[in-house]
Amino acid sequence: MHLITLFLGGLGGSELMIIAFVVLLLFGGKKLPELMKGLGSGIREFNNAKANIETEVKESMKEIDKK
Repeated sequence: MHLITLFLGGLGGSELMIIAFVVLLLFGGKKLPELMKGLGSGIREFNNAKANIETEVKESMKEIDKK
């Protein structure tokens, strides 16, 4: 399951527009690019950590199969 679907699965277009409007009001137009950059780097770090864990698990399973 995708991360976006997990968090926003039950929301429709109008709800997303309202959320986007509230975020724009709270953070303003100047802070929004900073916020999105931080969010993007956080998602990137999460995906890297997930990939590292998957790799370690697969390597461990290969080692167990060899024994």
